[in-house]
Amino acid sequence: MKAPAPIFEIAGVTVTPGTQQRFEIPVARLPTQTMLSLPVTAINGRYEGPRLWLSAAIHGDEINGVEIIRQVLARIKPKRLRGALIAVPIVNVFGFIEQSRYLPDRRDLNRLFPGSARGSLGSRLAHLFLQEVVSHCTHGIDLHTASHHRTNLPQLRADLQDPETYRCARAFGTPVIIHAATRDGSLRQAAAHRGNSILLYEGGEALRFDAKAIRAGVEGIFRVMSVLGMYESDLNELSKPPLEVTQTKWIRASRGGIFHREVELGQTVAKGQTLGFISDAFGEKNVKIRASLHGLVIGHAQNPLTNQGDGLFHLADLSHSTST
Repeated sequence: MKAPAPIFEIAGVTVTPGTQQRFEIPVARLPTQTMLSLPVTAINGRYEGPRLWLSAAIHGDEINGVEIIRQVLARIKPKRLRGALIAVPIVNVFGFIEQSRYLPDRRDLNRLFPGSARGSLGSRLAHLFLQEVVSHCTHGIDLHTASHHRTNLPQLRADLQDPETYRCARAFGTPVIIHAATRDGSLRQAAAHRGNSILLYEGGEALRFDAKAIRAGVEGIFRVMSVLGMYESDLNELSKPPLEVTQTKWIRASRGGIFHREVELGQTVAKGQTLGFISDAFGEKNVKIRASLHGLVIGHAQNPLTNQGDGLFHLADLSHSTST
């Protein structure tokens, strides 16, 4: 017999079993005295189960995740849910308004966790998110895109050595999952220290909707909820298991100029293969860009204007991978 879900409370808001609550958690006032708040939707299922949070726009210009969460919430029926879903579509509300990756002081929110109630603006926001959202959950999915002027193949980054995280990563179903150490100050690191299983999803580019990346994110979330026993999914089984990778490498520009790309996201490339070339504005000299390893293209630059040392292609190292 299924145990009924308990009532839970977030930031003073009570969410009873089988219901959905939409509310805002005050963060800080702008110089105009306008209050900015963290938008939250909490759904408490009818029966007890895992509690999953979804977060997006920790980098304010990474908006695919905002749309992914919107579509997920539109499909969830609280009375069919087991456990709880807590969704925060816009974490960095300051950057989102400014269409910027950063906070008003140019800090990266995803380097400020676990934060402090008495620290900088970003540190206070990080602390608030951990206390009011993460602390209520057993699992989490943090949604990202590539940074400015880059795009990413749908992919997951996670601690694949943790059995529960690995189980969820394989269920999500992106073409590639990458075993990645946590970065100091990241949400993923702070959540892992609290015992949460957390996946970081990457797909598409900043300030642009990418339909394929959005669809992959929505379907991945429902697959994770299915494997956790939270929600029944009618999605088809994956045609093939995800590629598991332990190492990636950036191919960088050897000179400045105009970047011409000749390969696509998701394409497998051989060591020494030409990936594109860099020309000058007059077409007098071209320099080929070659793959330094056998890999899969999981990201690339979008801006043709290139400086020496810029990252042009991000390759998953296929000599350190498995698809089983």
